[in-house]
Amino acid sequence: MRFRTLVGEAWRSLAANASTTIAATMTVLIAMFILGLSIGLGTWAISWSNHVKKELVVHVYFCVPLSCDGKTATKKQEEAIGNFITKIPQVQSAKFVSKAEALAIMKKRSPELTASLPGNPLPDAFEITPKRGEDVAVIASKIPKGAAVGVEDVKYGKKTAKRILQVARVIEIVFLLAVIVLLVASVLLIANTIRLSIFSRRREIEVMKLVGATNWFVRGPFMLEGLICGLVGSLVAVVLLVLGKEIALPAILGHIKNSSDAHALAFAWTALILLGFGVLLGAAGSGVTIRRFLRI
Repeated sequence: MRFRTLVGEAWRSLAANASTTIAATMTVLIAMFILGLSIGLGTWAISWSNHVKKELVVHVYFCVPLSCDGKTATKKQEEAIGNFITKIPQVQSAKFVSKAEALAIMKKRSPELTASLPGNPLPDAFEITPKRGEDVAVIASKIPKGAAVGVEDVKYGKKTAKRILQVARVIEIVFLLAVIVLLVASVLLIANTIRLSIFSRRREIEVMKLVGATNWFVRGPFMLEGLICGLVGSLVAVVLLVLGKEIALPAILGHIKNSSDAHALAFAWTALILLGFGVLLGAAGSGVTIRRFLRI
């Protein structure tokens, strides 16, 4: 019976204060629509940065006659380095690339550079894939170099790797800050909008308190109003995002979608997040706002 009373009171208030109801719903709609775009773009950007970080590898080049004081790495030295690499905690996998394989790859990529070569000047090498892109420098620093171990050089594209990792870190920080700012702004906007409705009914609230109504009995209808506004606004935002995803996105991106394994968060999860946040923000905005009017 009490719940039915709360629902009836909330519905009556929504109908009687149509302008503020629409304003609150539109506020949630805009906030959730922008949040949905931020989640889509942000998760795609993070996925892209992770995709780029996966391409960071460490190359270990063995000695050839033209390096290491004319000494060539022996098979025993190469096996010893291979065993050492597999024991490094940050290493995910290590692939041995023989000098013949390296020359074949170079011929395929740059045939004009290999056409006049009298022989094969390339060394045997290991191509190391780290567990995380951030680990390339750590792995490179652990591998010994010199003629004594048969390793001429260890390279991981220091400047390029540093730039990629910096960009990835900035993307993650910006996405996190954007979501936090949007959530805080949404709560404040919704609270200010609902405050207009509550302020116009402050005398009614005072009377209810004076006749013995509990704080939760007074707060309940307003929180239910906020919940309904949040739910409706979020649903409309999801519908708009679906239309944008199905109509606008293909026209903008064309066939770029299949160019890499970078992808945004699944839309079903984005929709659930928006609905959940919309409902919570609507109810929380109402609950927080009405607190000042309950101090009688």
